[in-house]
Amino acid sequence: MIKKKICMLGAFAVGKTSLVQRYVHSLFSDKYHTTVGVKIEKAQVRLENTDVDLIIWDLHGEDEFQHVRLSYLKGSSGCIYVADGTRKTTLATALNLKEIVENTIGKIPFILVVNKLDLRDQWEIDPLTLEDIREKGTIVIQTSAKTGDEVKEVFQLLTKKMMDK
Repeated sequence: MIKKKICMLGAFAVGKTSLVQRYVHSLFSDKYHTTVGVKIEKAQVRLENTDVDLIIWDLHGEDEFQHVRLSYLKGSSGCIYVADGTRKTTLATALNLKEIVENTIGKIPFILVVNKLDLRDQWEIDPLTLEDIREKGTIVIQTSAKTGDEVKEVFQLLTKKMMDK
């Protein structure tokens, strides 16, 4: 059995925990619960006749008072950087976290997720900005933890990227 550690990183309240809960347990809650430290979940992905155990590290939200513990990143095979489409500043936080991870443990497979697609009419993140990021080679997937849109695809694609590395 192959095991891969994934870290979920982003600003506070972007939906990291909701994405994990949607993926692992097919659940969504409108109640916001702050993650303290790290919460670890497990899921299994079947990829081309291979079972891959994902150990998903849901890290606390990044803000000006609380920064990612670099020790949490050790052993990571991939990262999901999460931004909230309704809060433009969370995109900059996600991209900044990508730089921190790369400076700490090197380049590893990742996906940039812009969450809260169900609130698309309230988005502050410009589609042209996302297109610019895509043109530089970053995979950007728009998701909704609430409806489940594209959530499974994010984890499947990241698993494939980690296995191809």
